[in-house]
Amino acid sequence: MLKNFSTFLVATLVLSFTFASAPASAADDMKSWKIAVIKAVAKNQRYPRSAIAREIEGKAKVRLVVSADGTITSHEILEETGQSILDSEIPKLVEKLNPLPALPGGEQELSFVLPLNWTLN
Repeated sequence: MLKNFSTFLVATLVLSFTFASAPASAADDMKSWKIAVIKAVAKNQRYPRSAIAREIEGKAKVRLVVSADGTITSHEILEETGQSILDSEIPKLVEKLNPLPALPGGEQELSFVLPLNWTLN
């Protein structure tokens, strides 16, 4: 029996830099960019039917490196779910996300950790 499910995304992206002296508008631009990334992940993250049927859940963390134009230049799975059916979805998701929106504020490159969750209700 299939349960209703939803995919949750942790809204806070752990970024590898800070805006210690950035103007407020740059911080607002980055906030808008993060929201766009969260929406893209929510739209493209897939919960495999077989995982739903077997009630498999999991969490993963992926480091993405993004260039100025939004191209994902590399990714690294930092923490797997431990469930091969879910782990195999991670590279597919990265491919679907590429490219992300262009980086704001003249940033040339950005590295951040993207937390992913597959959770059944």
